[in-house]
Amino acid sequence: MKTVCIYCASSQQIRKSFFEATDELAKNLVGAGYQIAYGGGSRGLMGQLAESTLQSGGKIIGVIPRFMCEEEWNHNGLSELILVDTMHERKAMLAQMADAVVALPGGCGTMEELMEIITWKKLGIFTKPIVILNIEGYFDELLLMLKKAVAEHFMRPEHQSMWQVVDRSDQVVEAITNALLWNSDNRQWAVM
Repeated sequence: MKTVCIYCASSQQIRKSFFEATDELAKNLVGAGYQIAYGGGSRGLMGQLAESTLQSGGKIIGVIPRFMCEEEWNHNGLSELILVDTMHERKAMLAQMADAVVALPGGCGTMEELMEIITWKKLGIFTKPIVILNIEGYFDELLLMLKKAVAEHFMRPEHQSMWQVVDRSDQVVEAITNALLWNSDNRQWAVM
């Protein structure tokens, strides 16, 4: 079974539409035969993702640092919960498990995860699809910053094909399926 890694927020104080889109995304991925891997949290979009996946009969794997379990931030009803020592291990394990990555709206942790996986793809370390779910334009400014990085020659125009941007949850499976192939040979474009 193929695995989609989801980056998302733990905040409870966000728009209802973000929760609704997360619910729809989980149902669509389960319906398409994917299992889901994520950060293992129980709150915010993380909690919504877990609950919606489980209610849809899907499998969801959480990867979470031990200190977060000590704070009781983990979801207790997952298909599988993997404990790691550090945030770095968490991100590396999620990337290793993933056949694709989807970024939902989130704060600095979600942004950091997304930028790191884009960097890994640029370096040929991660070669799978990356989909940015730009709900209600949440990522517009980040996408403008990435375009500016290309315009200012910090990145190549080809790098913009490393990720796909969609506006709705029902577009994610198609974006994963139709993502351009990328491999470690693309590393040649890493240095400007």
